[in-house]
Amino acid sequence: MARAAGDPERSYGGVPLTRRRAERRDRLLAAGVELFTSVGYQQTKITELCAAAGMSNRGFYQEFDTKEQLLLALHSRTNQLAYDHVSQALTALDVVDVQARVGLLVDVFMAAVMSDPRLPRLNYVEAVGVSPALERQHEEWVGRWSALIEQEADQAAASGTAPRRDFHLTAIALVGAITGLLREWQAHAAHYPPAEIAAEAKAVILAAITR
Repeated sequence: MARAAGDPERSYGGVPLTRRRAERRDRLLAAGVELFTSVGYQQTKITELCAAAGMSNRGFYQEFDTKEQLLLALHSRTNQLAYDHVSQALTALDVVDVQARVGLLVDVFMAAVMSDPRLPRLNYVEAVGVSPALERQHEEWVGRWSALIEQEADQAAASGTAPRRDFHLTAIALVGAITGLLREWQAHAAHYPPAEIAAEAKAVILAAITR
């Protein structure tokens, strides 16, 4: 039964149930990031996730039906956070210069995804080929990221700094290129500083858009 307006929220041990549930979910998400990127998604057991999160199996199933649902939530959260940051930064940038816009796009994206070195492994290694549901979600995000790049390319063409053409395939190819760079970085982080990965990404995007 829904809580009526004005009724006090139920609590347990003095903590509102909604907050307890949010905290429980956050602990499971944190455990998922840690174990999926260290032990590996396929090798991680739900009992291990619960132990890392400090809860019983019952607590897990109150938030997720399966381990796959936890991975779906993490994959979506990582992409959404980066996408929101990039979109907001580009909207606030009141210039049409393609180098400035691509530079900002890459810098903000890399800052969001590489701030935690585990996230590229989670998104571009552990979440690949897991299930049809993960593949559908992956394709949805490829579509959203490529649409954003295509929009920037169209704007560059309108300002005269890129040729007028159909950038759809170019944008899809660029999403794949950036994914490849991040996969390489997470595998060899000690050899490739984030700044070097970002510089390569900027160069590839600018070359593709302005060719």
